[in-house]
Amino acid sequence: MTSNFPFTAAHQEMLRQLNERGIRCGQLLSAMARVPRERFVPLHVEHLAYEDRALPIGFSQTISQPYIVALMTDALELTGAENVLEIGTGSGYQTAILAELAASIVSIERNEQLSRRARRTLSEFKYRNITLITGDGTAGWPERAPYDRILVAAAANHIPSALEEQLAEGGILVIPLGDNQGQLLQAFRKQDGQMRAMPLSHCRFVPLVGAQAAVE
Repeated sequence: MTSNFPFTAAHQEMLRQLNERGIRCGQLLSAMARVPRERFVPLHVEHLAYEDRALPIGFSQTISQPYIVALMTDALELTGAENVLEIGTGSGYQTAILAELAASIVSIERNEQLSRRARRTLSEFKYRNITLITGDGTAGWPERAPYDRILVAAAANHIPSALEEQLAEGGILVIPLGDNQGQLLQAFRKQDGQMRAMPLSHCRFVPLVGAQAAVE
């Protein structure tokens, strides 16, 4: 079914607002211009695809608002050469943005149905640098470690130890930390084996579920 909604104008307005809010990286904005967000949301909310809000994608999960996607991606400081681990594939939208900007992506999704749906959507874009895994993201994916960058798209009350171990020295990990009462999106750089934090923004994510992390 073809929608008559004017996505092009809405897409351009989204990019303008991101720039206005401080997202100035030209490569990131170009990547977000290339990826049609409406392809990653259910039909009944596709007319809202470019509004700056999280949207439901089923199974009590959401696609993050465009500003948060941009902020998290910007904090990764991608140059195009990185091996990236993403925890929480969700709809696959963030995965696609990462694939536009990094050398290789391993993305883990706990929900098998969401993972299958994301695989179908992403296959339309012919990316050759994405590996999709169904499993417990809190355990990471040691087969491809170490990772230059790790992005966690769900909230925990601490960094899962497996992810810290799989982050390369000098690498960056972005994760929302906190509980259901409040969360802070933070970027951590691994220096001399220590995780050094930089706060980014207050936020609200769905809880990270798995053996090594939880929000209560």
